[in-house]
Amino acid sequence: MSEVPADGSGEEHRPKLDTSVPHSARIWNYFLGGKDHFTVDRELGQQIRQAYPGIVDIARQSRGFLGRAVRHLAGEAGIRQFLDIGTGLPTADNTHQVAQRVAPESRIVYVDNDPLVLVHANALLTSSPPGVTDYIEADVREPDKILRAASKTLDFDRPVALMLLGIMGQVLDDDEAYGIVRHLMDALPSGSHLVFEDGTKVVAPEAADEAERIRAEGGDPYRLRTPEQFARFFDGLTLLEPGVVSVSRWRPEPSQFGEAPEVDALCGVARKP
Repeated sequence: MSEVPADGSGEEHRPKLDTSVPHSARIWNYFLGGKDHFTVDRELGQQIRQAYPGIVDIARQSRGFLGRAVRHLAGEAGIRQFLDIGTGLPTADNTHQVAQRVAPESRIVYVDNDPLVLVHANALLTSSPPGVTDYIEADVREPDKILRAASKTLDFDRPVALMLLGIMGQVLDDDEAYGIVRHLMDALPSGSHLVFEDGTKVVAPEAADEAERIRAEGGDPYRLRTPEQFARFFDGLTLLEPGVVSVSRWRPEPSQFGEAPEVDALCGVARKP
């Protein structure tokens, strides 16, 4: 596949890479031990880690949840199409790699608004021969743009897994956030799934509050929602077992060390009736 965005926008329409402003995708890459971040991202990331050391565990456990959820959907659920919004920078076991190991014919569309992700899009666009991967440069607040561009790669008459992992906290207004998810799911057929994960503050509320304050003051505000607010994103959908849980507790792999401790990130996978 080409590295040109699926929406057909040319170089002149792409957002410029601003290294003076922190970006969530690059801060998350820093937490995961990656190398794709700038001084401004590291500085804010270090402040967050000092206030809330548990954020590193959240980042790692969230990646583990992604892998388990995609393996289930591509395997037991038979899903062959994935729309991953808020992709972030490529790491190990990205959505297309996990899905296409199970079902090589899987089709994946990635969406992100960080120009640096586009620089690395070649890593995301490496698809198994029977399958397809594509990349859209867009913001989650542009659901119509995303759906139009994704329809060039995905067949919206067949089930799609909509993946929103660690992204909706960037939409600070609750009504707007619920409306975006509902709009996206309304465009997908019966049998589609919502894979959703985001931060909360029930395990270490004081540290999470401080991290939330630091992010807002640092120019990268992020809304941490309560479990009740989080659960509303699944209204009208059928939650798969075990329901809404910590990312570390969603169908974890067997471990000799017992059940993994909870972290301040909730997740769930739900099917559209």
